[in-house]
Formats: sequence, structure tokens, C-alpha cells
Amino acid sequence: MDPLIDDREFVERIRKGDVEAFDVIYLKYSASLFKFGFKYLKSVPDAEELVQKVFLTVWETRKSLRKELSFKSYIFTIAYNDICKFFRRQRYMRTFLADSGFSHYTVSNRTEEGIGFKSILDRVKQIINILPEKHRFIFLKSREEGKTSKEIAAELNLSPGTVDNYISDSLKVIRRHLAKEDIVL
Repeated sequence: MDPLIDDREFVERIRKGDVEAFDVIYLKYSASLFKFGFKYLKSVPDAEELVQKVFLTVWETRKSLRKELSFKSYIFTIAYNDICKFFRRQRYMRTFLADSGFSHYTVSNRTEEGIGFKSILDRVKQIINILPEKHRFIFLKSREEGKTSKEIAAELNLSPGTVDNYISDSLKVIRRHLAKEDIVL
């Protein structure tokens, strides 16, 4: 039997909320999706999380699935986009640390440095959580989702300059809190 025809049948069943069809598709593609994710992420937990995110997206958007399109291509496109977002978030966090005066700090595989990096990230997340709601929302769109000021502005019906101001203000607050706590790397 043609696997594409098989997928179309299961996609149609998934669209109708059939959990058993979803399980079959999950079992069919999860291992290859994991290998794909691990190839780029180099981490078992990150690759496992990627697989879960992809299939969560499939389930949440099941009613808009199009059975005439390749399901395999669809899920690997979701995975690819999530991997790109993952690396964008990492790049933004490194840029943020450099902008915050931690330019001499680089991430490595050494446990001690990894723990230091994680504790700073945890503290930064705590500070982000105390930002005013709109500042926090815009900052996270920028840094975690990797959206540009123009994209955020269009989404929120603001000017890109206003978005830049929110991000700049948020960075100042974060830097000020880190400076008060005398965080040294």
C-alpha cells in the first residue's frame, strides 16, 4: 500500500479527533523525527521535547490539516522551524548576555560553566517575570520567539519604534537588577 495514501486516511481520521489514528501516526514518525532533531540539537531531552512539541502542534491544529499534502513534510517542516527558533533563542540569549556586560562569557560543555549559565538564565527569567505585562510580552516575543520589531509591531498594531522602546526599557531593567545583585561570571 502507498504510504502517502495511508497517511491521507490517518490525517482525515485525526482531523475528526480520532486518537487511535493519531497514535498510529505518532508511532510511524516519532523515531525518525527524534533522529532528525537529535542531529541538530545534540541533546536527547531537547530532541524528545521537539517530538512532543511537533505532535502537540499537530493535535492542536488537527482541524486545519490538509490530507492532500504530505504529512511527513508537514511535521518535518514544523520540526525544522522549531529547531530554528531554538537556535535563535540561544543566539539572542548570548547577545543579551554580551549586551549586559557579560561579553567575556561563552557557553561551553564544561559542567561548571553550564551551571553558571543556567543560574544566570534562571535569574534573568525571574527578572523578566517582574516586568510590566506589556514589556514582558514584547520582550519575550523578541527574545524567545525570535520575532523582529516589525513583526511584533504588526502583530500588536504598534510602531516598530515603540516596540524597540519596550525592548530597550526591558533590557535596562534586567541590567539594573543584575548589576544590583553584582552577578559576576
